[in-house]
Amino acid sequence: MMIFDLSQLGRHGAHDEHVERTFPPSAFEPQDEDYRVVAPVSLVMDVHKDGDAVRAAGRVTTTLELDCGRCLEPFAMPVDSTFDLRYVPQHANVRDDEESEVAEDDLTTAFYSDDRLDLGELMREQFQLALPMKPLCRPDCRGLCAQCGTNLNRGTCDCHPHWDDPRLAPLKGLLNREKEN
Repeated sequence: MMIFDLSQLGRHGAHDEHVERTFPPSAFEPQDEDYRVVAPVSLVMDVHKDGDAVRAAGRVTTTLELDCGRCLEPFAMPVDSTFDLRYVPQHANVRDDEESEVAEDDLTTAFYSDDRLDLGELMREQFQLALPMKPLCRPDCRGLCAQCGTNLNRGTCDCHPHWDDPRLAPLKGLLNREKEN
C-alpha cells in the first residue's frame, strides 16, 4: 500500500517517524508514458508533524527505462533522488483572492487530505524531476537515418542525405539563370 497514515504520528508522544519501504515495479501500474519502472523502488524518509504541517525528507532510488530521444532504443537510467517536502492540509490551499504571488515556500509545499500522504504520488513526482530534458542512451548517440530509419549506432546505410533549405530556393533560381546566360 502506497499510503502513509499521518494520524498515527503524535499518538504516543512521538511526532517523528522513520519510514523504509520497498515497492515492486508492478506497484506503478499503469506505467507513465515518459518512463517505465523496471527495478524495485526503495523509499527511505523521515516524517515530522508539527501541528497540521508535515515535513517529509528522504531519498528514492530505483531504475527507470526510457526511450532514447535520437535512436528510440530503450535504455536504463538509475535514479537516486533526495527530497525535502512540506505538506499542509488540502483545505489550506483554498484562497479567497483570485490573484496571489507564488512564494518560494510554495514550490516545496504539497497537500494531503484525510490525514494521508500518497507515497505513490511523491515517488512519481521524484521520477519526473529526475528525467533529463532529452533522454539519450549515450552522449554520442548517432540516432536514426532520416531516409531509411536505420539505427546508425548499429550500422550504416547507403543513403546520402541531401537536404535543400526551401528558404534558399529563390536564390538557387537566380544561380540557375546566371548559368544559362
